[in-house]
Amino acid sequence: MSHPTPSTLSSDRKIVLVTGASSGIGEATARHLAAGHHVVLGARRLDRLGRLVNELTEAGHHAECAPLDVTDLESVKAFVDGALARHGRVDVLVNNAGIMPLALMEELRVDEWNQMIDVNLRGVLHGIAAVLPTMRDRRSGHIINVASTAAHRVDPTGVVYCATKFAVRAVSDGLRQETTDLRVTVVSPGLTHTELTLSGGNAQMQGAVRDALEAVGIDASAIAEAIGYAIAQPANVNVNEVVVQGTAQV
Repeated sequence: MSHPTPSTLSSDRKIVLVTGASSGIGEATARHLAAGHHVVLGARRLDRLGRLVNELTEAGHHAECAPLDVTDLESVKAFVDGALARHGRVDVLVNNAGIMPLALMEELRVDEWNQMIDVNLRGVLHGIAAVLPTMRDRRSGHIINVASTAAHRVDPTGVVYCATKFAVRAVSDGLRQETTDLRVTVVSPGLTHTELTLSGGNAQMQGAVRDALEAVGIDASAIAEAIGYAIAQPANVNVNEVVVQGTAQV
């Protein structure tokens, strides 16, 4: 697949990198942003990414994909460096990849705790580490970290998940305060139709969340539009945080 060079892209079309783009919020974000920007999509499931990129490019949009494991710093660096080599800049990074295996702590699912820390928090830190030097050099850039309404309250079935999302909010706010050149946004979705509840965790608790999703969940496109809103603001306007949930969710 050919990659557009910077000269082929309009001046207002941003280079946007999206992690966890093979499904859910990441896929919806790619679809939403590709209409006005050039999206570079990363995930482990390359077959899904390839089909999405083909669909977007056939519709006349600018899109490409690359393998990405956010738990591996070298993989994240390669993802970012590849985009820099092809386009000369990275304007926006959407740190979206995440997992949510729910269970009580007394079940001692330590491997799942570590997976959540690695994907939900360490993956965000890896993304920041990979793009921050080039954004600081250009004195321009936007980092968008997807947290959750679970970053605002703690539920007993998702203590470690909540902890990782609280940490994402803390990292984001601290990074935002470090610089007057870069924009940092936290997007906190409520119950959203994604694949988060389809693997890991306690089966009964995961099933209960799926039932709640059927009752009050919203489409991932709503989160994508919130991300698009933050990106669309003038360079001197920072949307610190957006919380998006269904009207029926309490």
